[in-house]
Amino acid sequence: MDETGEQNREGDPKGEVDSEADGLRKIVHVDMDAFFASVEQRDNPELRGKPVAVGGSSGRGVVAAASYEARQFGVRSAMPSITAKRLCPDLVFVKSRFDAYREASQQIREIFRFYTPLVEPLSLDEAYLDITEDLQGMGSATATAQAIRKRIREETDLTASAGVSYNKFLAKLASDQNKPDGICVIRPGEGEAFVQSLPVRRFHGIGPKAEEKCKRLGLETGADIAAKDRAWLRQHFGSFGDYLFRAARGVDLRPVRSNRLRKSVGGERTFSEDIHEADPLRETLERIVDIVWERIERAQAKGKTVTLKLKYNDFTLHTRAQSVSQLVEDKDTFARLGRELLEEEIPLPRPIRLMGLTLSNLERDGDEESRRRDGKTGQLALF
Repeated sequence: MDETGEQNREGDPKGEVDSEADGLRKIVHVDMDAFFASVEQRDNPELRGKPVAVGGSSGRGVVAAASYEARQFGVRSAMPSITAKRLCPDLVFVKSRFDAYREASQQIREIFRFYTPLVEPLSLDEAYLDITEDLQGMGSATATAQAIRKRIREETDLTASAGVSYNKFLAKLASDQNKPDGICVIRPGEGEAFVQSLPVRRFHGIGPKAEEKCKRLGLETGADIAAKDRAWLRQHFGSFGDYLFRAARGVDLRPVRSNRLRKSVGGERTFSEDIHEADPLRETLERIVDIVWERIERAQAKGKTVTLKLKYNDFTLHTRAQSVSQLVEDKDTFARLGRELLEEEIPLPRPIRLMGLTLSNLERDGDEESRRRDGKTGQLALF
Protein backbone atom coordinates (compact mmCIF):
# COMPACT_ATOMS: atom_id res chain seq x y z
CA MET A 1 0.00 0.00 0.00
CA ASP A 2 1.38 3.44 -0.88
CA GLU A 3 1.13 6.61 1.17
CA THR A 4 -2.25 7.53 -0.30
CA GLY A 5 -3.75 4.31 1.07
CA GLU A 6 -4.05 2.69 -2.34
CA GLN A 7 -2.82 -0.74 -3.29
CA ASN A 8 0.03 -0.50 -5.77
CA ARG A 9 -1.48 -3.21 -7.93
CA GLU A 10 -4.59 -1.14 -8.66
CA GLY A 11 -2.63 0.98 -11.08
CA ASP A 12 -1.59 -2.07 -13.10
CA PRO A 13 -3.71 -2.21 -16.27
CA LYS A 14 -3.66 -6.00 -16.03
CA GLY A 15 -5.41 -5.67 -12.69
CA GLU A 16 -8.29 -3.71 -14.16
CA VAL A 17 -11.84 -4.90 -13.80
CA ASP A 18 -12.66 -4.71 -17.49
CA SER A 19 -14.56 -7.88 -18.13
CA GLU A 20 -17.65 -6.84 -20.01
CA ALA A 21 -16.73 -9.34 -22.72
CA ASP A 22 -16.99 -12.09 -20.13
CA GLY A 23 -20.47 -10.95 -19.10
CA LEU A 24 -19.29 -9.69 -15.71
CA ARG A 25 -20.41 -6.43 -14.22
CA LYS A 26 -18.18 -3.57 -13.11
CA ILE A 27 -19.28 -2.64 -9.61
CA VAL A 28 -17.93 0.11 -7.36
CA HIS A 29 -18.79 0.34 -3.69
CA VAL A 30 -18.10 3.80 -2.26
CA ASP A 31 -17.98 4.19 1.51
CA MET A 32 -17.39 7.58 3.11
CA ASP A 33 -14.75 7.65 5.83
CA ALA A 34 -16.22 8.21 9.33
CA PHE A 35 -18.88 10.27 7.57
CA PHE A 36 -20.80 11.98 10.39
CA ALA A 37 -17.69 12.70 12.41
CA SER A 38 -15.81 13.88 9.32
CA VAL A 39 -18.58 16.35 8.49
CA GLU A 40 -18.33 17.72 12.03
CA GLN A 41 -14.55 18.06 11.78
CA ARG A 42 -14.85 19.70 8.39
CA ASP A 43 -17.38 22.25 9.60
CA ASN A 44 -15.62 22.96 12.90
CA PRO A 45 -11.84 23.30 12.47
CA GLU A 46 -11.38 23.11 16.25
CA LEU A 47 -12.39 19.44 16.09
CA ARG A 48 -9.81 18.43 13.50
CA GLY A 49 -7.28 15.96 14.78
CA LYS A 50 -9.28 15.35 17.95
CA PRO A 51 -11.23 12.22 18.97
CA VAL A 52 -14.85 13.04 18.14
CA ALA A 53 -18.06 11.12 18.78
CA VAL A 54 -21.40 12.06 17.27
CA GLY A 55 -24.24 11.34 19.68
CA GLY A 56 -25.47 12.03 23.18
CA SER A 57 -23.04 12.27 26.05
CA SER A 58 -25.58 11.53 28.79
CA GLY A 59 -25.66 8.30 30.75
CA ARG A 60 -28.07 6.74 28.28
CA GLY A 61 -26.48 8.29 25.21
CA VAL A 62 -25.10 6.18 22.38
CA VAL A 63 -22.29 6.84 19.92
CA ALA A 64 -23.75 7.24 16.43
CA ALA A 65 -20.35 7.73 14.77
CA ALA A 66 -16.72 8.08 15.78
CA SER A 67 -13.77 9.79 14.13
CA TYR A 68 -10.68 7.77 13.32
CA GLU A 69 -8.88 9.50 16.17
CA ALA A 70 -11.55 8.12 18.53
CA ARG A 71 -11.48 4.67 16.97
CA GLN A 72 -7.83 4.32 17.95
CA PHE A 73 -9.08 4.13 21.55
CA GLY A 74 -11.67 1.48 20.73
CA VAL A 75 -14.63 3.84 20.42
CA ARG A 76 -17.21 2.49 17.98
CA SER A 77 -20.70 3.31 16.78
CA ALA A 78 -23.58 1.82 18.83
CA MET A 79 -21.38 1.93 21.94
CA PRO A 80 -22.89 3.45 25.10
CA SER A 81 -21.47 6.95 25.54
CA ILE A 82 -20.38 6.23 29.09
CA THR A 83 -18.25 3.33 27.82
CA ALA A 84 -16.78 5.47 25.05
CA LYS A 85 -15.83 8.20 27.52
CA ARG A 86 -14.16 5.66 29.76
CA LEU A 87 -12.09 4.35 26.84
CA CYS A 88 -11.18 7.86 25.67
CA PRO A 89 -11.35 10.51 28.44
CA ASP A 90 -10.59 13.30 25.94
CA LEU A 91 -13.45 12.30 23.66
CA VAL A 92 -15.43 15.28 22.35
CA PHE A 93 -19.17 14.67 21.94
CA VAL A 94 -21.16 16.63 19.36
CA LYS A 95 -24.88 16.43 18.67
CA SER A 96 -26.09 14.92 15.41
CA ARG A 97 -26.82 17.37 12.59
CA PHE A 98 -28.67 15.31 10.05
CA ASP A 99 -29.46 18.27 7.83
CA ALA A 100 -25.72 18.73 7.29
CA TYR A 101 -25.19 15.02 6.69
CA ARG A 102 -28.05 14.85 4.19
CA GLU A 103 -26.75 17.90 2.34
CA ALA A 104 -23.30 16.34 1.98
CA SER A 105 -24.86 13.01 0.99
CA GLN A 106 -26.91 14.66 -1.73
CA GLN A 107 -23.78 16.30 -3.15
CA ILE A 108 -22.07 12.93 -3.24
CA ARG A 109 -25.01 11.21 -4.93
CA GLU A 110 -25.03 13.88 -7.65
CA ILE A 111 -21.40 13.02 -8.31
CA PHE A 112 -22.34 9.33 -8.57
CA ARG A 113 -25.08 10.03 -11.10
CA PHE A 114 -22.66 11.85 -13.38
CA TYR A 115 -21.05 8.47 -13.98
CA THR A 116 -24.04 6.11 -13.87
CA PRO A 117 -27.82 6.13 -13.23
CA LEU A 118 -27.44 2.75 -11.51
CA VAL A 119 -26.83 3.90 -7.94
CA GLU A 120 -28.06 1.86 -4.97
CA PRO A 121 -27.66 3.84 -1.74
CA LEU A 122 -27.21 1.75 1.39
CA SER A 123 -27.31 4.74 3.72
CA LEU A 124 -26.29 8.38 3.65
CA ASP A 125 -22.62 7.42 3.49
CA GLU A 126 -22.32 4.43 1.17
CA ALA A 127 -23.64 3.14 -2.13
CA TYR A 128 -23.16 0.59 -4.88
CA LEU A 129 -22.62 1.84 -8.43
CA ASP A 130 -22.86 -0.29 -11.58
CA ILE A 131 -20.51 1.34 -14.09
CA THR A 132 -20.45 -1.50 -16.62
CA GLU A 133 -21.55 1.08 -19.19
CA ASP A 134 -18.73 3.62 -19.33
CA LEU A 135 -20.86 6.76 -19.78
CA GLN A 136 -18.02 9.24 -19.38
CA GLY A 137 -15.47 7.30 -21.43
CA MET A 138 -13.13 6.88 -18.48
CA GLY A 139 -11.67 3.72 -19.97
CA SER A 140 -11.78 1.58 -16.85
CA ALA A 141 -13.70 0.95 -13.66
CA THR A 142 -10.66 1.86 -11.56
CA ALA A 143 -10.28 5.19 -13.34
CA THR A 144 -13.95 5.91 -12.72
CA ALA A 145 -13.65 5.08 -9.02
CA GLN A 146 -10.58 7.30 -8.73
CA ALA A 147 -12.38 10.16 -10.47
CA ILE A 148 -15.33 9.82 -8.11
CA ARG A 149 -13.10 9.89 -5.04
CA LYS A 150 -11.22 12.91 -6.37
CA ARG A 151 -14.43 14.86 -7.02
CA ILE A 152 -15.82 13.99 -3.59
CA ARG A 153 -12.69 15.37 -1.97
CA GLU A 154 -12.66 18.53 -4.10
CA GLU A 155 -16.38 19.30 -3.86
CA THR A 156 -17.15 18.28 -0.27
CA ASP A 157 -13.75 18.35 1.47
CA LEU A 158 -14.42 14.77 2.64
CA THR A 159 -12.68 11.50 1.86
CA ALA A 160 -14.12 8.26 0.54
CA SER A 161 -12.83 4.73 0.17
CA ALA A 162 -13.80 2.57 -2.79
CA GLY A 163 -13.88 -1.09 -3.72
CA VAL A 164 -13.94 -2.16 -7.36
CA SER A 165 -14.86 -5.64 -8.50
CA TYR A 166 -17.22 -7.72 -10.62
CA ASN A 167 -19.98 -8.17 -8.01
CA LYS A 168 -21.45 -6.38 -5.01
CA PHE A 169 -20.17 -8.74 -2.33
CA LEU A 170 -16.55 -8.39 -3.45
CA ALA A 171 -16.79 -4.64 -4.05
CA LYS A 172 -18.04 -4.06 -0.51
CA LEU A 173 -15.29 -6.21 0.96
CA ALA A 174 -12.74 -4.32 -1.12
CA SER A 175 -13.90 -0.87 -0.01
CA ASP A 176 -13.07 -1.78 3.57
CA GLN A 177 -9.66 -3.17 2.73
CA ASN A 178 -7.63 0.07 2.60
CA LYS A 179 -9.65 2.49 4.74
CA PRO A 180 -9.48 5.38 5.23
CA ASP A 181 -9.09 7.24 1.92
CA GLY A 182 -8.08 4.14 -0.03
CA ILE A 183 -9.06 1.99 -2.97
CA CYS A 184 -8.83 -1.73 -3.60
CA VAL A 185 -9.49 -3.64 -6.81
CA ILE A 186 -10.44 -7.32 -6.97
CA ARG A 187 -10.23 -8.37 -10.61
CA PRO A 188 -11.85 -11.40 -12.29
CA GLY A 189 -10.10 -14.55 -11.22
CA GLU A 190 -9.04 -13.11 -7.85
CA GLY A 191 -12.34 -13.08 -5.97
CA GLU A 192 -12.37 -16.64 -4.66
CA ALA A 193 -8.81 -16.51 -3.34
CA PHE A 194 -9.41 -13.08 -1.80
CA VAL A 195 -12.51 -14.21 0.08
CA GLN A 196 -10.94 -17.43 1.27
CA SER A 197 -8.02 -15.53 2.80
CA LEU A 198 -10.35 -13.52 5.05
CA PRO A 199 -11.42 -14.32 8.61
CA VAL A 200 -15.08 -15.31 8.82
CA ARG A 201 -15.88 -12.10 10.73
CA ARG A 202 -15.36 -10.12 7.50
CA PHE A 203 -18.30 -11.91 5.86
CA HIS A 204 -21.39 -9.69 5.84
CA GLY A 205 -24.01 -11.14 8.14
CA ILE A 206 -21.53 -12.82 10.48
CA GLY A 207 -21.61 -10.95 13.77
CA PRO A 208 -20.02 -11.87 17.10
CA LYS A 209 -22.48 -14.68 17.88
CA ALA A 210 -22.23 -16.22 14.42
CA GLU A 211 -18.45 -15.89 14.59
CA GLU A 212 -18.44 -17.87 17.84
CA LYS A 213 -20.54 -20.59 16.22
CA CYS A 214 -18.23 -20.72 13.22
CA LYS A 215 -15.21 -21.13 15.45
CA ARG A 216 -16.90 -23.91 17.41
CA LEU A 217 -17.39 -25.68 14.08
CA GLY A 218 -13.78 -25.13 13.07
CA LEU A 219 -14.52 -22.36 10.57
CA GLU A 220 -11.88 -19.66 11.00
CA THR A 221 -11.49 -18.38 7.42
CA GLY A 222 -13.29 -18.26 4.13
CA ALA A 223 -11.21 -21.22 3.02
CA ASP A 224 -12.62 -23.27 5.89
CA ILE A 225 -16.16 -22.45 4.75
CA ALA A 226 -15.33 -23.23 1.13
CA ALA A 227 -14.08 -26.67 2.19
CA LYS A 228 -17.60 -27.59 3.33
CA ASP A 229 -20.32 -28.69 0.94
CA ARG A 230 -23.70 -27.02 0.71
CA ALA A 231 -25.50 -29.80 2.62
CA TRP A 232 -23.14 -29.48 5.61
CA LEU A 233 -23.56 -25.71 5.71
CA ARG A 234 -27.35 -26.00 5.49
CA GLN A 235 -27.32 -28.56 8.30
CA HIS A 236 -25.53 -26.16 10.64
CA PHE A 237 -26.74 -22.75 9.42
CA GLY A 238 -30.09 -23.37 7.74
CA SER A 239 -30.84 -21.14 4.75
CA PHE A 240 -27.89 -18.92 5.74
CA GLY A 241 -25.70 -21.83 4.67
CA ASP A 242 -26.60 -21.19 1.02
CA TYR A 243 -25.27 -17.65 1.35
CA LEU A 244 -22.07 -18.89 2.98
CA PHE A 245 -21.57 -21.48 0.25
CA ARG A 246 -21.74 -18.80 -2.47
CA ALA A 247 -19.87 -16.11 -0.55
CA ALA A 248 -16.90 -18.37 0.19
CA ARG A 249 -16.51 -18.76 -3.55
CA GLY A 250 -16.84 -15.05 -4.30
CA VAL A 251 -20.20 -15.53 -6.00
CA ASP A 252 -22.89 -12.83 -5.88
CA LEU A 253 -25.43 -12.43 -8.68
CA ARG A 254 -27.40 -9.54 -7.17
CA PRO A 255 -27.80 -6.56 -9.52
CA VAL A 256 -27.43 -2.96 -8.40
CA ARG A 257 -30.99 -1.74 -7.76
CA SER A 258 -31.45 2.00 -7.95
CA ASN A 259 -34.98 1.90 -6.54
CA ARG A 260 -34.81 -0.83 -3.94
CA LEU A 261 -37.45 -0.32 -1.28
CA ARG A 262 -36.89 -0.80 2.42
CA LYS A 263 -39.62 -2.56 4.37
CA SER A 264 -38.54 -1.58 7.87
CA VAL A 265 -35.90 0.14 9.95
CA GLY A 266 -34.96 -1.49 13.22
CA GLY A 267 -32.38 -2.79 15.61
CA GLU A 268 -31.99 -5.41 18.26
CA ARG A 269 -29.68 -6.21 21.16
CA THR A 270 -28.58 -9.63 22.35
CA PHE A 271 -27.63 -9.60 26.02
CA SER A 272 -24.55 -11.19 27.53
CA GLU A 273 -26.80 -12.24 30.42
CA ASP A 274 -30.55 -12.83 30.33
CA ILE A 275 -32.69 -9.95 31.66
CA HIS A 276 -35.87 -10.29 33.67
CA GLU A 277 -36.16 -7.20 35.86
CA ALA A 278 -38.26 -4.26 34.67
CA ASP A 279 -35.79 -1.40 35.15
CA PRO A 280 -32.94 -2.96 33.12
CA LEU A 281 -35.46 -3.76 30.40
CA ARG A 282 -36.63 -0.15 30.29
CA GLU A 283 -33.05 1.16 30.22
CA THR A 284 -32.16 -1.18 27.37
CA LEU A 285 -35.20 -0.08 25.41
CA GLU A 286 -34.12 3.57 25.68
CA ARG A 287 -30.71 2.74 24.22
CA ILE A 288 -32.28 0.80 21.37
CA VAL A 289 -34.61 3.75 20.70
CA ASP A 290 -31.59 6.08 20.46
CA ILE A 291 -29.81 3.92 17.92
CA VAL A 292 -32.84 2.97 15.83
CA TRP A 293 -33.98 6.59 15.63
CA GLU A 294 -30.54 7.53 14.30
CA ARG A 295 -31.05 4.94 11.56
CA ILE A 296 -34.57 6.20 10.86
CA GLU A 297 -33.26 9.74 10.39
CA ARG A 298 -30.42 8.52 8.23
CA ALA A 299 -32.94 6.72 6.00
CA GLN A 300 -35.29 9.73 6.04
CA ALA A 301 -38.01 7.17 6.76
CA LYS A 302 -41.43 7.61 8.33
CA GLY A 303 -43.78 4.81 9.27
CA LYS A 304 -46.97 3.91 11.05
CA THR A 305 -46.15 0.65 12.83
CA VAL A 306 -43.81 0.07 15.77
CA THR A 307 -42.95 -3.53 16.65
CA LEU A 308 -41.31 -4.81 19.82
CA LYS A 309 -39.40 -8.07 19.52
CA LEU A 310 -38.52 -10.25 22.52
CA LYS A 311 -36.61 -13.53 22.44
CA TYR A 312 -36.87 -15.52 25.64
CA ASN A 313 -34.10 -17.58 27.18
CA ASP A 314 -35.66 -20.73 25.70
CA PHE A 315 -35.28 -19.10 22.25
CA THR A 316 -39.00 -18.67 21.69
CA LEU A 317 -39.78 -15.43 19.89
CA HIS A 318 -42.55 -13.00 20.77
CA THR A 319 -43.51 -9.82 18.90
CA ARG A 320 -46.08 -7.16 19.67
CA ALA A 321 -46.92 -4.33 17.26
CA GLN A 322 -48.87 -1.10 17.44
CA SER A 323 -50.03 0.87 14.40
CA VAL A 324 -51.12 4.49 14.40
CA SER A 325 -53.11 6.52 11.90
CA GLN A 326 -50.49 9.26 11.53
CA LEU A 327 -46.86 8.83 10.50
CA VAL A 328 -44.37 8.52 13.35
CA GLU A 329 -42.31 11.61 12.59
CA ASP A 330 -40.43 12.28 15.81
CA LYS A 331 -38.33 10.36 18.28
CA ASP A 332 -40.60 11.09 21.25
CA THR A 333 -43.55 9.39 19.55
CA PHE A 334 -41.43 6.42 18.51
CA ALA A 335 -40.09 6.05 22.05
CA ARG A 336 -43.54 6.40 23.61
CA LEU A 337 -44.99 3.65 21.41
CA GLY A 338 -42.05 1.38 22.19
CA ARG A 339 -42.45 1.98 25.93
CA GLU A 340 -46.17 1.22 25.76
CA LEU A 341 -45.48 -2.08 24.03
CA LEU A 342 -42.88 -3.04 26.61
CA GLU A 343 -45.06 -2.10 29.58
CA GLU A 344 -47.77 -4.41 28.27
CA GLU A 345 -45.28 -7.30 28.60
CA ILE A 346 -44.07 -6.47 32.12
CA PRO A 347 -43.80 -8.55 34.22
CA LEU A 348 -42.19 -10.96 31.77
CA PRO A 349 -43.13 -14.63 32.08
CA ARG A 350 -39.43 -15.55 31.87
CA PRO A 351 -36.09 -13.84 31.16
CA ILE A 352 -35.22 -12.60 27.69
CA ARG A 353 -31.94 -12.84 25.81
CA LEU A 354 -32.77 -10.35 23.02
CA MET A 355 -34.84 -7.22 22.54
CA GLY A 356 -35.54 -5.38 19.30
CA LEU A 357 -37.58 -2.43 18.06
CA THR A 358 -38.67 -1.74 14.49
CA LEU A 359 -40.51 0.96 12.55
CA SER A 360 -42.36 -0.42 9.53
CA ASN A 361 -45.26 0.35 7.20
CA LEU A 362 -42.88 2.98 5.84
CA GLU A 363 -43.49 5.98 3.65
CA ARG A 364 -41.16 8.64 2.34
CA ASP A 365 -42.03 12.23 1.66
CA GLY A 366 -40.53 14.64 -0.85
CA ASP A 367 -39.40 14.10 -4.43
CA GLU A 368 -38.69 10.87 -6.28
CA GLU A 369 -35.22 10.56 -4.80
CA SER A 370 -36.50 10.86 -1.24
CA ARG A 371 -38.90 7.99 -1.92
CA ARG A 372 -36.02 5.70 -2.77
CA ARG A 373 -34.90 3.39 -0.06
CA ASP A 374 -31.35 3.19 1.16
CA GLY A 375 -31.12 -0.50 0.40
CA LYS A 376 -30.54 -1.90 3.90
CA THR A 377 -33.56 -3.97 4.80
CA GLY A 378 -34.70 -5.78 7.88
CA GLN A 379 -33.02 -5.86 11.25
CA LEU A 380 -29.54 -4.79 12.26
CA ALA A 381 -27.79 -6.33 15.24
CA LEU A 382 -26.63 -3.35 17.28
CA PHE A 383 -24.35 -4.93 19.89
